[in-house]
Amino acid sequence: MVGSLGDAPILVTGASGHVGTNLVQMLARKGHAVRALVHRNTLRLSEPGVEIVQGDLLDLGSLIHATSGVGTVFHTAAHISVSPWEWRQDEEINVLGTRHLLDACRRNGVGRLVHFSSIEALVDEPFDTPVDESRPLAERRGYPPYARSKAAGQRWVEQAYAEGLDAIVLHPTAMLGPGDSRLGLPNRGLLALYCGRLPALVEGGFDWVDVRDVAAAAIRAAAEAPAGRRYILSGHWVSLRDIAVLMDEMTGRRITRPVCPMWLARVGAPFATVFGQLTRRQPLFTVDSLRPLRSNPRISRDRAGRELGYAPRPFRETVADTLAWFQECGYCR
Repeated sequence: MVGSLGDAPILVTGASGHVGTNLVQMLARKGHAVRALVHRNTLRLSEPGVEIVQGDLLDLGSLIHATSGVGTVFHTAAHISVSPWEWRQDEEINVLGTRHLLDACRRNGVGRLVHFSSIEALVDEPFDTPVDESRPLAERRGYPPYARSKAAGQRWVEQAYAEGLDAIVLHPTAMLGPGDSRLGLPNRGLLALYCGRLPALVEGGFDWVDVRDVAAAAIRAAAEAPAGRRYILSGHWVSLRDIAVLMDEMTGRRITRPVCPMWLARVGAPFATVFGQLTRRQPLFTVDSLRPLRSNPRISRDRAGRELGYAPRPFRETVADTLAWFQECGYCR
């Protein structure tokens, strides 16, 4: 498998999601036959060679059908949540759904699985050393439900590898960039800043990576990485305050945004969570979303750099392209 993606169709789960959309486009433009698995047919692609199939990670039969005749599977589908009341969906989709997909891959003799985990699936302590691929999984209580569910799903992937399935695991950080029709939390926060809908900032920051760099690295890893390998795909650690300054510089605006200390944000987060439950809208700031903002800022992408030639583009370029995409889609009207 190493060295080529082969001629068999390539399946992308979660194809209407942020990284899934970018992967489908890149693979199709490289001439691969792509099967795009979506839960609901919301995918809009004009790329030739893309077959859209509907399926459900909780429906094993639909996954067996989707993986039939497939050579490589990119598993991007996940339930991404910072809302503690959504722990059941985290478990169902990120753990049980992954187990169903592994079963389907084994039944159909899939050649390689590229599993998208998360940087949050890795223990970030101690802070005095960089987070790398040797860190244990964040399986203990104290980590948010989403992090634990991604760790549990990855554990099943690693067990399947030990039993003979060719699989590799990727750990991207917070992804920004175009093509995010569902507006995940990182892009939603950036949009709120851009449109002036975020009256205050919170102390702290995160490692942000361009989704296009993640997709390109995933394709190269699928073709070249040895089986069982893990790769962290990080970008640049930038504080929320510095993102706001950069955006003001790019737009020519000067918006005064007070910076809320972390302790005060943590006091207010439960109220935002309750409001989100009542309105059925996922708030930007919850207890679970604040935790990564004070996590280990030192994240090593050395292995991906050595083995995949991975080098993320400048953060400024990512922000500029994302803002242009917001404008193109009319999100600030």
